[in-house]
Amino acid sequence: MNAQYPVARPRRLRRTAAMRRMVAGTRLHPAELILPMFVKEGIAEPQPVGSMPGVVQHTRESLRKAAHEAAEAGVGGIILFGIPAHKDARGSGADDPDGIVQVALRDLASDLGDALVLMTDTCLDEYTDHGHCGLLTADGEVDNDATLERYASAAVAQAAAGSRMIAPSGMMDGQVGAIRAALDAGGFAEVPILAYAAKYASGFYGPFRDAAECAPQFGDRSAYQQDPAGPIGEALREVRLDLAEGADAVMVKPALAYLDILRQVRDTVDVPVAAYQVSGEYAMVEAAAANGWIDRERVIMESLIAIRRAGADMILTYWATEVARGLS
Repeated sequence: MNAQYPVARPRRLRRTAAMRRMVAGTRLHPAELILPMFVKEGIAEPQPVGSMPGVVQHTRESLRKAAHEAAEAGVGGIILFGIPAHKDARGSGADDPDGIVQVALRDLASDLGDALVLMTDTCLDEYTDHGHCGLLTADGEVDNDATLERYASAAVAQAAAGSRMIAPSGMMDGQVGAIRAALDAGGFAEVPILAYAAKYASGFYGPFRDAAECAPQFGDRSAYQQDPAGPIGEALREVRLDLAEGADAVMVKPALAYLDILRQVRDTVDVPVAAYQVSGEYAMVEAAAANGWIDRERVIMESLIAIRRAGADMILTYWATEVARGLS
């Protein structure tokens, strides 16, 4: 830059709202937003999630209504998490054709067609009685390779029920390859995989575990999710492995505490990159706003702009419908 003050005045491009809109370098569009939704088997009314004001465990009917509202607002997709009435050690509900997610998918596919992308989380933690993301060995360790078979079966069941994108979140080694092979063999070669490629063992997941009823009954998930202080380059290694196994898009989770990772991933890959604005991020904003400490709408938009600016092509957020309506 050659010009200096008073010739150079950066404020000229910030003086009015119209000027700021015109020169904005980062924009949000409703189609870039993905709404996480919870559906619970055996309830008659939606159940509020205490730690996530405004979020509920849906009945099949309330899910259909909320999904229709998301589609009307222009939301790009929804991702389903299921809470079965019965849980067991192998997570049988995950691939049961009559399991809650599969039943809900058939409802939504019938209602919505391709109005938005129906996505499914592919993991076992919501379905196991021990709350871990995979099958356990006799000494209580998560059995990576045995778990892959369960993920593959669940992915095929979800695709058969109408899922248009499979999103494996368990952080098992080889999960994308196992799911890709199973989908291809099952006649679902056209169904893409959004890999939770860089998913950290984060303290920001607490409210989600209330919503999905999936808190581990012992220990934690640090042995399979990434360490927040882990080796430099570990996230990119996970991303490259998932892409080599057939992932069509990759995700960083959580979002705000890992914007540096998100930027590295965006600069490295040539596929779409998603970021998950997780339950703890949502809950903190809602709690602070309820106390009058922050401007709720302003902080929501600022946080989403930050995630978009860091490189996310898609953002999973519990505010998806609300924000999409505002953008429209």
